[in-house]
Amino acid sequence: MHANMTYCEVIRQLMLEKGLSQKALAKELRVDQTTVSQWLRGKKKPSYDSILALCTHFGITPDELFGIEK
Repeated sequence: MHANMTYCEVIRQLMLEKGLSQKALAKELRVDQTTVSQWLRGKKKPSYDSILALCTHFGITPDELFGIEK
């Protein structure tokens, strides 16, 4: 599904599919909107806790989040 995509692209695609704004995702994950913006621009990678929260929220694995094929 998300093979060969960067984590930025995966997050952006999942937000689009769910109709989530940066503000809405930030609120649901309990992070600042600035943090989500930095993820989407590739300026900052999600922390371990944020990776777990993103995966749980979107029902994906860390490999899917980071576009890793098995």
